Amino acid sequence: MPLFFYSHLFLSHPELRSMFPVSMATQRDKLVGALGRIVSRVDQLDEVTGFIQQLGRDHRRFDVIASHYNAVGASLLATLRHFLGERWTEDVADDWAEAYGVIATVMVQAAEASEQTSPAYWSGHVVSVERRGLDLAVIQVRPESELAFVPGQSVAVEIASRPRLWRYLSPANAPRRDGTLEFHVQMVPGGQVSSTIVRSLEVGETVRLGAPVGQELTLEGAERERDLIMVAGGTGLAPLRAHLERIDQDWKSTGWAPQVHLFHGARLPWNLYENRLLRNLAGRPWFSYTPVVSDDPSYPGRKGLVGDIAADSGPLRGLLALVCGSPEMVRHTVSRLREAGIPHDDVRIEQFATLDEESHAVHHHTHNPQPARLPQSA
Repeated sequence: MPLFFYSHLFLSHPELRSMFPVSMATQRDKLVGALGRIVSRVDQLDEVTGFIQQLGRDHRRFDVIASHYNAVGASLLATLRHFLGERWTEDVADDWAEAYGVIATVMVQAAEASEQTSPAYWSGHVVSVERRGLDLAVIQVRPESELAFVPGQSVAVEIASRPRLWRYLSPANAPRRDGTLEFHVQMVPGGQVSSTIVRSLEVGETVRLGAPVGQELTLEGAERERDLIMVAGGTGLAPLRAHLERIDQDWKSTGWAPQVHLFHGARLPWNLYENRLLRNLAGRPWFSYTPVVSDDPSYPGRKGLVGDIAADSGPLRGLLALVCGSPEMVRHTVSRLREAGIPHDDVRIEQFATLDEESHAVHHHTHNPQPARLPQSA
């Protein structure tokens, strides 16, 4: 089905080919699947309007215009007609056309409105690259103009040597006066972008940054005063570290902070890449830190799965949990935290699904599941 869809799209609109990655190997199944999931939820539009609007704004970075939605919609309907055969009745065709039209209109209107207040993307310059172990790097990027975000959000990043391959990364810092963003990037087997960033990205290179997205790991209003349990696996630490930086700033200025206990899990001790910083931060009266190693029996500290260690750490009722890591780690941790007494709505993970094998964003949310982000290009 994806092969038919892209053949139809590129034959009827060859000018769109340049908007997609050179290699379609990882892209091929994504757009068609995402379109189907989004359009088939049109009867839940009231629940997902905000998500779809963000989708429209986010896709401005691909230089998507209204006519592109027409091309994609026509190829989607042609693909469905081809594979459904006799089941592609007039009523079915009308329903899909109307549903796609509604979704596309919402996205286009949101994109047009955002043109008045923000750029389609931000250019940034790499100001620091620090290799942290065999397969991980910490990079600092300074946008040319202010990129406003809050801890817990993510931004899409494109590097010059991998054009049109955007990857979602979470800033690991609270907003800074100099505007710099810190990203933690771990190589993924076969990952074109993550491998290039870790091995080859150099100071002075230019990157492009998309608009900040995501709300599930952000804290607003009274939530900022709640005591927290944070559970991170690998570079899933990044958005949680951003919260720690913001909380520490508030504590220094006001003398008060909520109690926070962070559990950071890694397979091997040297993968605890922020261990020194976090141990130093544990000197604060509001912060506790527990590193956990799963695959080294000789490790002198806590050993096992980080979700198990966190769930068995003591009374958890009343705490707000923030969880970030691989899909498997998140699923296990969420299950264990709920068993330990944390209510359903007090366990937060990223809600949007990038279908991006190089992002730490998980593909299923704990509540109010929503359609997948249209990945890479629309």
